[in-house]
Amino acid sequence: MTCIPFPAMKRRLIAILRGPRPEETERIVGTLIECGFTAIEIPLNSPDPFRSIEIAVKAVPADVLIGAGTVLTQDAVDQLHDLGARLLVAPNIDPEIIVRAREKGMVTMPGVFTPSEALLAARLGASSLKFFPANVLGPSGITAIRAVLPPDQPIAAVGGVSERNFAEYVKAGIHAFGLGSCLYKPGMTVKEVAGRAKATIQAYDLAIQEGIAPVAV
Repeated sequence: MTCIPFPAMKRRLIAILRGPRPEETERIVGTLIECGFTAIEIPLNSPDPFRSIEIAVKAVPADVLIGAGTVLTQDAVDQLHDLGARLLVAPNIDPEIIVRAREKGMVTMPGVFTPSEALLAARLGASSLKFFPANVLGPSGITAIRAVLPPDQPIAAVGGVSERNFAEYVKAGIHAFGLGSCLYKPGMTVKEVAGRAKATIQAYDLAIQEGIAPVAV
């Protein structure tokens, strides 16, 4: 199946904002972009998520990837597409959702944990695979599963990954990450988000410089 490729990114980092209120979304997203992030995910179990996503889409440059996580229905896919969101992240593999999003030109990143799930998602044309929870699999577990995937299949580690352990994953050849609570938690100030974002970017850049040259997401 034709795959919608994951866009090229200077840093293969997706900021996961779980729980922002619409009225604070623009400032938080703007701060993350200023710090160097170019992909933002707002899970649909956040308060009024579609409103927050709409605000984010309108507030960012065209090359910034905005979308949703925890996408579980085809109706949600349609609504996200109508808002201009281009990234669809799911905790599971639902063939109908992946195919529908792909037909609408959206970048898809379903969650996988086993070789069977990873191979199925790749066969469905997922743009990238979200290995979740990455801290359970660890770099060695993801690497073992990756060995049976198409060599050009993009992957990302999500769950329990932060500036503290980037180096472990990079040494294993994993260069794309989804980052949640290490970046943002509900109630944090913009200043706090900026501080965490800057520390994350610095740690990621250092890990890449000291590790193997990065590959596409």
